[in-house]
Amino acid sequence: MSELFWFEKYRPRSFEEVVDLEEVKARLREFVKAGNLPHLLFYGPPGTGKTTMALVLARELYGEYWRENTLELNASDERGIGVIRERVKEFARTAPVGKAPFKLVILDEADNMTSDAQQALRRIMEIYAQNTRFILLANYVSNIIEPIQSRVVMIRFNPLPKEAVISRLRFIAENEGVKVSDDALEAIYEFTQGDMRKAINALQVAASVSREVTEEEVAKALGMVSPRLLREVLQEATKGSFNKALTQIYGFVVDGGVGELEIIRQLHREVLRLDVPEYVKPELVYIVGRAHYAILRGARGLAQIYGALAKIRKIVVFHQPSVK
Repeated sequence: MSELFWFEKYRPRSFEEVVDLEEVKARLREFVKAGNLPHLLFYGPPGTGKTTMALVLARELYGEYWRENTLELNASDERGIGVIRERVKEFARTAPVGKAPFKLVILDEADNMTSDAQQALRRIMEIYAQNTRFILLANYVSNIIEPIQSRVVMIRFNPLPKEAVISRLRFIAENEGVKVSDDALEAIYEFTQGDMRKAINALQVAASVSREVTEEEVAKALGMVSPRLLREVLQEATKGSFNKALTQIYGFVVDGGVGELEIIRQLHREVLRLDVPEYVKPELVYIVGRAHYAILRGARGLAQIYGALAKIRKIVVFHQPSVK
């Protein structure tokens, strides 16, 4: 198996290789066609293609000279706005290679910068606007100051749909000679929720253990509970032997090494699958949320999980006529 991270190895190099994101691709293609580019702000959850799309855009704009005309920076890695200023100044002082009228600066994790640093960044963007364009990448647009928001075109990246993620995982598995079951692919998506980077990393970790990846291998590799097993336990806790369900939860934690917080996070999703009236489900989520908060505050994890399951069972039993 290649030592290279699969996420980097299979990172798309062109618009055609990017899965989903059709509206984003169409918009960026217009900029490439026009040969001009405004400052951009790509925002959305991790693993949704922000960095990939910025690099694809650089390749589309500059062709073989994309590396010479592109500067990648990370706001978290740099030692302050002064370092960013000097690197941009050094980068912008030379003319673009080829026929491009401007160079490109990609600044990742821009939302981690302080307000003062962002104000300084705004001034840098204005000073070098004649021959440099900026693409800012952020998880939370609310953390970007308004003066920057007003100077950029903002493009939102949403979590990738299940079909797109699973299709990409199948493609990678086939190329790497790895057998992966449908249940394993479903489990990876359940664990990663539209985060492509995390999904590909999960597949690689599971494949490093076994060349035949099953749902159980995925769960074990990620330190989580198999979604199928957790659903069975939840059904047992609400409709069967409550003590048996508690014993299984205990086994996940003590024997399987799964953290209580991970079980709580998974329960957040699984309670929504219970066959109860829709108006009841917010109450179930609230119960799990309270247990989650208590664990974060230092309460005993198993006790909180057991307590949450007891409350959930009581509600499900009360609404038993609606349960098939």
